[in-house]
Amino acid sequence: MTEPSEITGRIEIDSRKIVAGDVFLALKGENFDGHDFIAQALEKGAVATLSGLDTLEKIAQDKRAKTKAKIIGITGSVGKTSTKEMLRLALSAHGKVHATTGNYNNHIGTPLNLANMPIDVDFGVFEMGMNHAGEISHLTKMVRPHIALITRVEAAHLEFFSGIEEIAKAKAEIFEGLVEGGVRVVNADQEYFCHPREGGDLKLSEDSRLRGNDKTITFGENKNANCRLNSYTPTPTGCDVSAEIFGQKLDYKLAAIGRHWAIISLSVLAVCHALGLDLQKSADALASFSEVEGRGKIIPIKTTTGKYTIIDDSYNASPASMREAFSKTAEVWMAGGKIGRKIAVLGDMLELGESAPEIHKNLAQDLLKNGFDVIHTAGDLMENLHHALPETMRGEHTKTAGELLEIINCHPREGGDLNPQKDSRLRGNDKEKIMLQDSDIVLIKGSHGSKMYELAKKLITNN
Repeated sequence: MTEPSEITGRIEIDSRKIVAGDVFLALKGENFDGHDFIAQALEKGAVATLSGLDTLEKIAQDKRAKTKAKIIGITGSVGKTSTKEMLRLALSAHGKVHATTGNYNNHIGTPLNLANMPIDVDFGVFEMGMNHAGEISHLTKMVRPHIALITRVEAAHLEFFSGIEEIAKAKAEIFEGLVEGGVRVVNADQEYFCHPREGGDLKLSEDSRLRGNDKTITFGENKNANCRLNSYTPTPTGCDVSAEIFGQKLDYKLAAIGRHWAIISLSVLAVCHALGLDLQKSADALASFSEVEGRGKIIPIKTTTGKYTIIDDSYNASPASMREAFSKTAEVWMAGGKIGRKIAVLGDMLELGESAPEIHKNLAQDLLKNGFDVIHTAGDLMENLHHALPETMRGEHTKTAGELLEIINCHPREGGDLNPQKDSRLRGNDKEKIMLQDSDIVLIKGSHGSKMYELAKKLITNN
């Protein structure tokens, strides 16, 4: 084994991804032991091997101590990865950026991304996730951000917390790692960070754990926000945003539809302001931002009898992100001329604790509000929504996403032979609901564990 202090190459924990010059880090997990793959890693070109999470953290801490980059940490219940990607784009207009790969944001992914940060970058952007208290505290003290951003706090991971206030406190742990004089960026539309709750005293913007020299920047639609949304206008190809950042008025475009994207862009510009960067240049760079795969990406599908649109938001789900997805689907429908049906294909939202059945049931009101026509559901929890829907909106319900895929499909794609119209599995009375028709807009969403992403992939590729 090589000593950590001697490491100069990229560190990889998956032997299958090793390329010549990499260093292989062997980790022991519940279902595998990386030490069993050392020989394979060396055969693929690894120049050295390391062992253990402690070793990885030491390398990460050493890299953090040596870098001169400005470091930004991001956490929140929703929008972490999308915010990270949008911030990567904005910062790239000003210098070299290193950012969290994919959603590698846990106790392994965060030190791995930090350890692999090139020494010559100008900015480092690190996403931090959690499902238990104390996890972000450990990560942020390793990352030591100059700026710590909390996207939003919502009802997620309730299985592990007594309530949303406990989630807010756990997310606020990110501030514990701020360097002296660091900056907090928080959502002005959320009472957990800016306003005491009625009958309560939670006000994390004045939390005793925060250092006196730290500053707070707020963003959102709140009239008192430092970075405020003035207007949001959806267009057929994205949206137009008008904002005011510390008194400077900015008009810019995003190649993404959804009011939440405009709010995310405000948080990005708040970070750029804290870094002293040119705000107009930063905003202009956002014109090419589009949805991340699996997180609201709009995909047109052409068939032999017409076309329809899939909104692939299948990577994960929470009550808040479900509501955002419903609203976005309605906006896409309106921007497209208000033709076709709005269809939702939904899988279970997980880790919501004892209140999960009621939370799923309550989604019916948001679906009605946004004018959906047909709702297909999969999973034990989504059965609560299925029965709460008016019969006219009630589509198919199955135990799994795989079973749902077997009975919900599209017209034959060009060059294909799939023909659900002749499929014996289709129920005669429900055939119109099951068949995807010309100009339909189809939202696919569920927690990662519900495997709705597999259904989305199949509908998109027809494989």
